[in-house]
Amino acid sequence: MEKFTVHKGLVAPLDRENVDTDAIIPKQFLKSIARTGFGENLFDEWRYLDVGQPGKDNSNRPMNRDFILNQPRYQGASVLIARDNFGCGSSREHAPWALQQYGFKAIIAPSFADIFFNNCYKNGLLPIVLTAAQVDKIFHIVAANVGFEVTIDLPEQLVRVVDEAFPFDISTHRKYCLTNGFDDIGLTLRHAEEIKAFEAQHLLKFPWLSKTAV
Repeated sequence: MEKFTVHKGLVAPLDRENVDTDAIIPKQFLKSIARTGFGENLFDEWRYLDVGQPGKDNSNRPMNRDFILNQPRYQGASVLIARDNFGCGSSREHAPWALQQYGFKAIIAPSFADIFFNNCYKNGLLPIVLTAAQVDKIFHIVAANVGFEVTIDLPEQLVRVVDEAFPFDISTHRKYCLTNGFDDIGLTLRHAEEIKAFEAQHLLKFPWLSKTAV
């Protein structure tokens, strides 16, 4: 998992409440568990005017030019700002996969659905909770300034916006994992040598465990 320390990026505003995971990545794309290739179908039903299907060539599909991510000023955005209850609906982990593979490093909103919130951390995508007033202020600044960027300082737990810095909360454990690039497997592999030593000693005590049943 990629480390997250300080990130400065273009902000894309998604001015909608209750954005559910089926909107983030529609159900027909859940057939794959490869964990790759979902970015091009992020917000598929909003980005395109036809119905998307897995494996379909998106380059010739009709685009919804009014959708925010299709507007030229937001191309290359890596920070998404949204409204309350982002990521509600089903618990599909494909939702943070799609957001991350599109290019987003962080999402800022007043609140998130719990399962989505936790899935983001497990995949190196940083969900940041700010107050509704702070989020609304960022929306207004983004609308008034083409190419507006924010700086997210995870070690200091700050979102730097123009001449202000908005603090955000994150648990010590999650902060440690993100800043070091550890997912659940990475955390376990820190102890790879100890695990090998334990297994070796365990097999000495119980050698029959090494036998493979036919």
